[in-house]
Amino acid sequence: VFAVITTMMAFAPWMLLTGPVVQFTSQISLVIIAALSFSLIESLLILPSHLAHIKPQKTTGFFGPLIRFQVMIANSLVVLARQVYAPALTAAIRHRYATLMFFIGLFSLAIVLHNTGRLDSSFMPHIESDLIRVNIQLPEGTPWARTDEIRARLDEAELGVQQAYRTEYPGDIDMIRSRSTLATDGSVRAWINIAPPEVRPGRVPTADVARRIREALGPVPDAENIRFDATLNDNDPALQFAINHPDLAVLRSAAAELRAHLATFETTYDIVDNLQSSSTELQLTLRPDAQGLGLTLADVTRQVRQAFYGTEVQRLPRDGADVRVMVRYPRAARNSLDAVNNLRIRTSDGREVPLAAVVDAEFAPGINQIRRRERQRTVTVRAELTNPDAGAAIRTELKENFFPQWKERYPGISTGVIGEAEGQADFMQEVTRLQIVMISMMYVLLAVAFRSYTQPLMIMTAIPMAYAGAVFGHLLMGESFAMFSMFGIGAAAGIVINDNLVLVDFVNRLRERGVGAMQALVDAGVQRFRPILLTTVTTFVGVLPMIAERSTAAQFLKPMVISLGFAVIFALFLTLFMVPALYAIGVDIGRVFKRLWSGEKQARIGARYIGHESGSDGIDVGYPEGEAAPIK
Repeated sequence: VFAVITTMMAFAPWMLLTGPVVQFTSQISLVIIAALSFSLIESLLILPSHLAHIKPQKTTGFFGPLIRFQVMIANSLVVLARQVYAPALTAAIRHRYATLMFFIGLFSLAIVLHNTGRLDSSFMPHIESDLIRVNIQLPEGTPWARTDEIRARLDEAELGVQQAYRTEYPGDIDMIRSRSTLATDGSVRAWINIAPPEVRPGRVPTADVARRIREALGPVPDAENIRFDATLNDNDPALQFAINHPDLAVLRSAAAELRAHLATFETTYDIVDNLQSSSTELQLTLRPDAQGLGLTLADVTRQVRQAFYGTEVQRLPRDGADVRVMVRYPRAARNSLDAVNNLRIRTSDGREVPLAAVVDAEFAPGINQIRRRERQRTVTVRAELTNPDAGAAIRTELKENFFPQWKERYPGISTGVIGEAEGQADFMQEVTRLQIVMISMMYVLLAVAFRSYTQPLMIMTAIPMAYAGAVFGHLLMGESFAMFSMFGIGAAAGIVINDNLVLVDFVNRLRERGVGAMQALVDAGVQRFRPILLTTVTTFVGVLPMIAERSTAAQFLKPMVISLGFAVIFALFLTLFMVPALYAIGVDIGRVFKRLWSGEKQARIGARYIGHESGSDGIDVGYPEGEAAPIK
């Protein structure tokens, strides 16, 4: 009962997550919890009734060979438990501190591999698509001739790449099956449909086709954003940095320096920010002698606006609506910038002075939109990567070697996560909070069941070790560690906790009957070897088809099943070796405190150990400590 409940609690946090990204995972968790609830009813009520009608198996007749094969497999597991596992477990308990350090070392290695970029990490798994989506965003006000030129270049690039693939793979089907291009004011978009992976010439990845089209297109220096999306769910640039500072001039200089540094990496291209292509505007600066005339910059800019945009002087009712009467320059004067030179500004005493006498006018890059983050003006710098796996290394290099000196040159500047990194940070914060609640509830439940504060901690060591198994599994399969990998770790934690629970419960039952610690650990391990092994193998075999599946639909769940499958495999050795070693270490600590309290010398663990053969054929092995059981 406790095993099933702890497993359901491991799935429960995912049902509390919000957002469309995890909705289908919440539904999966709901289905699993419902299945586990029914399995609890089936195992306690229905299964006993079925077992009561089981007849003795006969090794003769039509099913005789199958029964004999089944008995042979069952006996081989018993021999494996007695002759291989029991001596290994005995050695692990005798060298329990070395055993503990070995598993801690594996866990530390998993953390190092994950946090140093040797294991690629991404918020969402990269799902290859058969459709390449192109989006080229030009600055506001770009002439239509320039937009049409980019569209024509993109069409030529697509045709050139198509012809290149026909030359490389003669006789095969066309790589590009269909394409559509749409050009609007300041924007060029295209949808390029390529052959499915199973029939694609040379099994070329979609990302390689998109890269070749991008290279054939050539540089587009005036573009604000260029995207060639080759995946189903990765719509953000590979690298994004948000730069915050209250001074726009500082932001321009800092963004330009960051772009120049990103350009030094071999794998970066299409490096842009959302300021570098802003349109030019006329900026006015008040001259010092204008203050003597009683003018302010607000007075001057208001009168310039009135001259070109106009000022409302009256509203007339007409047909149930208001008609605004605006006073401004004639249309011919407003269509020419020469009118600015002839504009006259009225002072507070009624005099009129030329605009050039009170302000200095100059053309400078303007901004079409003011963006703010953390109550400051912000600029977003974006870059694409030819190799997506290089993103972690570039971020690490920037953090260690570029950003410290860069921030010294621009005091007050700050950087923040944006896009995928921002979503990942918010998600991990929510998951961490829910996981803490789940782990606390698990601990309380196990503490009540075992009437101990320390044994639940020993049982729950399966949780960090499930993470280590997931990391090693992702490395072995060459898969990125994604958000759904966390779901698999949570699911695996509930499963492997059950194995620890079963083993520790059996050890406690033997200890209550007077069996020594060493004898109880070895005999409990041998007795529970088969159910623990079968639980792990059946779980791994159950998810193996999903791990081996290569269809696009299965790629979303692949990180989750890899975490689940390899975590339970890794936790098998945790349950069989590390948990008994931890139990023995706990007995050591208890005997030390008992000796300090009573002053009596305590026997070391295993002093009266009589061998692993005793008690290994039955469940009720309640012989007292030091008394040899019959060896069969």
